[in-house]
Amino acid sequence: MMKLFIRAHDLGVCGEENIVSRLEGLGLDGVQLVAYKCLENVAYAPGAVSAERAVKFRSVFEAAGKTVPLIGAYFNPVHPDESKVTKGIAVFRDYLALAKRFGCSIVGSETGSYNGDKWIYHPLNRTEEAVARVVRIFAELAEYAQVCGVNIGMEGAFGHVCWDVKTLDRAVKEIGVKNIRIIFDLYNYLDSSNVDRMYDILEEGLQTFGDRICVFHIKDCTVNEDGSLMQCGVGKGIFDYYRILSEIKKVCPDANLVFEGTTGEDIAPAVAHIKERM
Repeated sequence: MMKLFIRAHDLGVCGEENIVSRLEGLGLDGVQLVAYKCLENVAYAPGAVSAERAVKFRSVFEAAGKTVPLIGAYFNPVHPDESKVTKGIAVFRDYLALAKRFGCSIVGSETGSYNGDKWIYHPLNRTEEAVARVVRIFAELAEYAQVCGVNIGMEGAFGHVCWDVKTLDRAVKEIGVKNIRIIFDLYNYLDSSNVDRMYDILEEGLQTFGDRICVFHIKDCTVNEDGSLMQCGVGKGIFDYYRILSEIKKVCPDANLVFEGTTGEDIAPAVAHIKERM
């Protein structure tokens, strides 16, 4: 059975008790957790979370029957500032070590851009050097994840190094370990040049990655007059979720669906929109 989640920091509250309360009010199954964006006194820094803090979070969630399908520790592995790469890797490793204490088995990130903090297209993203760098860094993280008994999640995006399904699949195959899972975000792969092929891209992703997909990000968008895309509340755009969920269910009947970027007054109607189509 499919389950429906949301990024914790999109709920607009802080602390596990408040998060659980919001989840219960919305009828959601849990969260994608970015701890430094939704827990008090947790910084984005190595060593910022103790094992005791992670266990406290897990106990509150378990008591409420809520789960965490993914911990987000997103960092830019090809950032031109090497100090930011080093810090990102250290934070990611921390969450790998703590994942089970949080009640989760997967820590994820996107594959980054040479545009640094902007995370948008740069010509260097589509070079052999870029792919090799991503492969090297994620291979090291996957090796450490094996030591911790958990998995890593990799997510592609049109403006990043793994800009399409084929490039992400190639990177995963070059890393060559079994503890890599896929975070699939259909919206991420789209721009004005391919939005008319969105359902082909969905099918390609499903056939390529299959049950290795640990999370599907749920988004929606409109198309501006100039052809550019603008994210909007789920149910207010061009995504046909009757069709999308039907295709997902064929390959991943127990899929984890996670709202990403759905906030405020858009949350409740988005939940209703997806539940009706589930």
